[in-house]
Amino acid sequence: MDLLDNLDSISLARQMLEIVEDKQASNIVLLDVHEMTTLTRYFLIATVDTLRQAKAIEDELLEKLRLHQNLRPLTLEGVETGGGGWAVLDYGDVIVHLFTEEMRNHYQLEQLWTKENVVVKVI
Repeated sequence: MDLLDNLDSISLARQMLEIVEDKQASNIVLLDVHEMTTLTRYFLIATVDTLRQAKAIEDELLEKLRLHQNLRPLTLEGVETGGGGWAVLDYGDVIVHLFTEEMRNHYQLEQLWTKENVVVKVI
């Protein structure tokens, strides 16, 4: 699953976390899930206030990662593609989940993974 030439997985995850935090998402959690799934190494989960904010974060991630590391998501289910308050950007080793508060409370994604795997939490 090593799709990254320029960055290792944790560096990419931390860079993504900085972008998400700079765009003022809240309740940001970086989970190390590699021991529980072969799907990915990290989940980055954040709450957004509006779909417009989610779109701004999506755009920033897409632009910065493409320009600086020549990375594009393997899949993108953004707010404009019917995400319904949940956007997913899959970069292979790191999957970013952006939720409205209502959708995050509904799906409780981080509750599916043990709390022992929290790498970073920004409230």
